[in-house]
Amino acid sequence: MKFAYRFSNLLGTVYRHGNLSFSKDGNSVISPVGNRISVFDLKNNKSETLPVSTTKNITSVGLSPDGNLAILVDEDGAALLVSVVTRAVLHHYHFHKPVHSVRFSPDGRKFVVTKENVALMYHAPGRKREFNAFALDKSYYGPYDETTCIDWTDDSKCFVVGSKDMTTWVFGAERWVNLVYYCLGGHKDVIVGCFFEQDSLDLYTVSQDGTLCVWECDTELDGLVPRGPKEQSKAQEKGPQTEGGEEEEEERGAGEEGEPQGEVIRGKADENRQQEGTKIVRYRRRGKHFFNKEGDFNNLTAAAFHKKTHLLVTGFASGIFHLHELPEFSLIHSLSISDQRIASISINSTGDWIGFGCSGLGQLLVWEWQSESYVFKQQGHFNNMATLSYSPDGQYIATGGDDGKVKVWNTNSGLCFVTFSEHTSCITGVAFTSSGFVIVSASLDGTVRAFDLHRYRNFRTFTSPRPAQFSCLALDCSGELVSAGAQDSFEIFLWSMQTGRLLEVLAGHEGPVSCLSFSPVQSVLASASWDRTVKLWDMLDSWQTKETLRLTSDGLAVTYRPDGQELAVATLDGEISFWNPQTAAQTGSIVGRHDLQMGRKETDKITAKQAAKGKSFTSLCYSADGQCILAGGQSKFVCIYNVSEQILMKKFEISCNLSLDAMEEYLDRRKMTEFGSLALLDEGVGDGDTVALSLPGVKKGDMSSRHFKPEIRVSSLSFSPTGRSWAATSTEGLLVYSLDGALVFDPFDLDLDVTPSSVRRQLRQAEWAAAIVLAFRLNENALTKEVLETVPHDQISVVCGSLPDVYVEKLLRFVASTLESSGHLQFYLTWAQRLLTLHGQKLKSRSGAILPIIQSLQKSIQRHFEDLSKLCDWNIYTIRYAAALSKQRGLKRTADDSLSEEGEGSEGSDMESEASVEETNMLT
Repeated sequence: MKFAYRFSNLLGTVYRHGNLSFSKDGNSVISPVGNRISVFDLKNNKSETLPVSTTKNITSVGLSPDGNLAILVDEDGAALLVSVVTRAVLHHYHFHKPVHSVRFSPDGRKFVVTKENVALMYHAPGRKREFNAFALDKSYYGPYDETTCIDWTDDSKCFVVGSKDMTTWVFGAERWVNLVYYCLGGHKDVIVGCFFEQDSLDLYTVSQDGTLCVWECDTELDGLVPRGPKEQSKAQEKGPQTEGGEEEEEERGAGEEGEPQGEVIRGKADENRQQEGTKIVRYRRRGKHFFNKEGDFNNLTAAAFHKKTHLLVTGFASGIFHLHELPEFSLIHSLSISDQRIASISINSTGDWIGFGCSGLGQLLVWEWQSESYVFKQQGHFNNMATLSYSPDGQYIATGGDDGKVKVWNTNSGLCFVTFSEHTSCITGVAFTSSGFVIVSASLDGTVRAFDLHRYRNFRTFTSPRPAQFSCLALDCSGELVSAGAQDSFEIFLWSMQTGRLLEVLAGHEGPVSCLSFSPVQSVLASASWDRTVKLWDMLDSWQTKETLRLTSDGLAVTYRPDGQELAVATLDGEISFWNPQTAAQTGSIVGRHDLQMGRKETDKITAKQAAKGKSFTSLCYSADGQCILAGGQSKFVCIYNVSEQILMKKFEISCNLSLDAMEEYLDRRKMTEFGSLALLDEGVGDGDTVALSLPGVKKGDMSSRHFKPEIRVSSLSFSPTGRSWAATSTEGLLVYSLDGALVFDPFDLDLDVTPSSVRRQLRQAEWAAAIVLAFRLNENALTKEVLETVPHDQISVVCGSLPDVYVEKLLRFVASTLESSGHLQFYLTWAQRLLTLHGQKLKSRSGAILPIIQSLQKSIQRHFEDLSKLCDWNIYTIRYAAALSKQRGLKRTADDSLSEEGEGSEGSDMESEASVEETNMLT
């Protein structure tokens, strides 16, 4: 169970592509991030990425009205039915074509999917006990081009579909006599949004050229006449019909664009049914409005409408959005929130919050339009993430990206709370100091910068005498020495954190310096280079080279074990070698090239097996206890090796997204032609439309290419100081894997007598230590918590002293994890204090195994200390004021008593009443 790490959260990516959705209560927003979805809780300021993933990037999300089910559809039309409550996949389905939008009916009984020029209506899953969760009800044909958007009436009787052929089609969800279909024209560009008015068949349609048409219907929702059995039998006698309409030619009838305002738009089918004496549904255009455009290319890209408040929100390609009140088309306000196009807009159920998604920059914004303020504002790294570092208490993760930004993420909430953008080029290394309040970053722009997490500013900038591109960074255990390696001058620069002065330039390498690592117990710096050496520099002895370790290939990564007694080096030939830094002797090696399992890129002309011979690990990290090492590289796999046994313990597949390149080992035969792969074929359209082949040596993708398909890779790895989780920066973002203890049942020394009833029997008999031992043997967290909280506070010392040694570590680990979320602070702190006091010497002998538990306990205490200290600082003045008032009241009463003894009680009572009135006024 030591390696039972599971996917926990995805940080660094808040929105990629697709439509945003608000939860039923309106307090959470659901955002597609690649082939996963993230739920952002706006009330509690937390994020969670569901542990489900599609085959490719998600393009559309449909959320049921009760918020329990979600339909996720990817680029190819493969769909997943997901339970939002249990976070489990319930059903798989394939639409076989790309799907543009999915929309549930308001009553939750049906949902409509639009693909190509067809609208497909399905029975909602769970309503009928069927083997197939997606049961097709009807297919609706009508538009000539692809369909774009859907909206339902409030009673789920009809729905409207917009199309790229500039028409809007109203369909009946059931068999109505007076409404089978109705086509509306009037636009000159693609329909972006179509919306029904509340409890009405009146329509609003918005097109890409910034035009709004207001349509008025002459029939109410109650005026729809259901088709009886006679009409249905007559329709069946007529022979084969187009589903969702009458005859095909009649269905194609539509109104013309140039009709004057107010004129009725009718199709041929309307005239035929009019002769039968049935009053059919008719529409007339009541108004046509135009949005103010700043340029010819400022297209309207997204729209949303809130029926209760009559609020229309429209987003444009320039990043501007408008708020209008309909049907008067009154502009409430207009604002620019980005310099990229707005890809998706959603409004919550109350109409207070508006969610915006910008796919170009990966932004997710939630705007409260009444107060004109941001409720939520997050943005990931624009390009790939390059490096990461955990804070000493494990609460924060700092990441650096190719966009030159340094972001700090909270591991509990999963959100970024500060971004530093002082660097002007790629970040190559970030590190926390031992205090945890300073972040140091190195960049290819030739600077190393130190940032203060108290004041959020760049307070130090370290530079070299000659401009150099820094490729790696390391801090010593005290945080006083800052070192950075250059990839062009082959030198290592050392600065003082206190003064900011350059202390020394270490020369000796004959190739670019690829990685630096300080020893955690000595003032020794290890540097790996492409010259096939690792040099150990003594910081106390005139910066001299202490040892030189000869490697078999170019050194790519180097790291010390947490106790400083071992050194691990990753080389270009795919090996991980282990060295004793004291004797400079190699103690072992692991051949990991075959564990990488590189995939074959679309433009590769050699097989994945041949390409894997040139791959290697580029990032290493020891676990908190030093027994295992984590390794990752240009692959979708992250490997955990046992150092002493030198064997592979487990492999983690960090992504299964086929939208990324180099994911599959073999090319798809359907993409192979007699001339080779389709990706390598020149279509011959023109001289400028040639095949975009990647440049030689480019690892992170050619950003100048018009069609960029990113390649999967792991650029950096790090274990948390507590050892309960590890994080990896990859092409998809910052992935966090953790030990989920709540879902793992791991009994210890179990027999037939160990049951929950026997545990509670011991509690009733006041046998506290025996009950704790039995609870830990069952290893159920809920039961263990119940037993601990039943123990009286004055019995904690006695129980801790009588516990067997094997359960002391288990109890301390449980207290550390429970303290993080429990409100019984003094109770659990007393448990921790007594355990450490009574068993300190025994625990000290096992410091390597106990260190992650102590760090987890320190993290919990530190978090509570920060929260309570802020609360106490806020309330201290109120407490002082209350104390001063009580003291003043006591003095008044003393004076009144003395006056009453002299016979002036009435006057004293008047004074007391005046004082009480004065105090009341002061409090008011």
